[in-house]
Amino acid sequence: MKVLIIGGTSFVGRAISWSAWHHGHELTVLNRGITPNDLPESIERLRGDRQGDLSALADRSFDATIDVTAYRPRDVELLFDALGARAGHYVQISSVSAYDDPGVERATELTATLWPPDSVDPDSPITGETYGPLKAAAERAGGELFGDNATMVRPTYVVGAFDATLRFPYWVERLRRGGDVAIPSPSDTAIQYIDARDLANFVVRVVDDHLTGAFHVAAPQPPYSFRDFLDQVAAHVAPAGTTLHEVTVGRAERLGGKFPLWSPTSEPVMALDCALALSKGLDPRPLEESVDDVVEWWADREWPVHWLTSDDEARLLQK
Repeated sequence: MKVLIIGGTSFVGRAISWSAWHHGHELTVLNRGITPNDLPESIERLRGDRQGDLSALADRSFDATIDVTAYRPRDVELLFDALGARAGHYVQISSVSAYDDPGVERATELTATLWPPDSVDPDSPITGETYGPLKAAAERAGGELFGDNATMVRPTYVVGAFDATLRFPYWVERLRRGGDVAIPSPSDTAIQYIDARDLANFVVRVVDDHLTGAFHVAAPQPPYSFRDFLDQVAAHVAPAGTTLHEVTVGRAERLGGKFPLWSPTSEPVMALDCALALSKGLDPRPLEESVDDVVEWWADREWPVHWLTSDDEARLLQK
């Protein structure tokens, strides 16, 4: 198939590009050409700005278009104006953050509720508060414009190498250091995640089988508790004698540190039903493989300035 990826070089987009290439698709990526990438030379690269110049798509047609970077409805509208039906099967990478309130744990794609249309100004800056409502608005635009030929893929936290957010890498690298490790309290809150490669492989399955509708892409089911999640990472990479200590988040934040991936309450959005995607070919790998992927990628990078420092963590644990 001729497949277009909007984005295609950073983290999730990169993983999808590699998976589509490995599955033998004739692949084109369109982006601004800013992000360094390691994609095969056989992948066609088009330069463009989805919020402005999409002239590179003129007179081009594709069997499927995978939209990795739709953050506002206007993004989708401009893409539709540039391609229309020539986009083929439209696949949007959305997020479980598009849900206002899943209601209860094990919510399905049919029972969970998206943020309503009046939740946010569609031209708002993207912040922690507007991200979810804007993703819901982008989904609506995709459904309205591409109709029955659209698919919405809703992952939870995406983990693995090349993660620009550095959320999962924090825990992998901190636990690799060992010693006394501060973790957030309460630690029994739910968490689901998905390896970028497994998300990518499922997206390619969506294209291959022309699956439409919406899909939760997350694991495990039932979810881990946050403590179980960290214990499993620690069991794989932490040196002997590593001890995890629960601390209140407020104390950590006063020292300028934050605990990534953790939620203070066990939110239903971290405990979604993923049966539909699993029945259609989603195949989550063991957490240990995601950890190994990060370890190999991280190598000897420096400790980022926004991560909790050793001195701050020591002061936090002393109290």
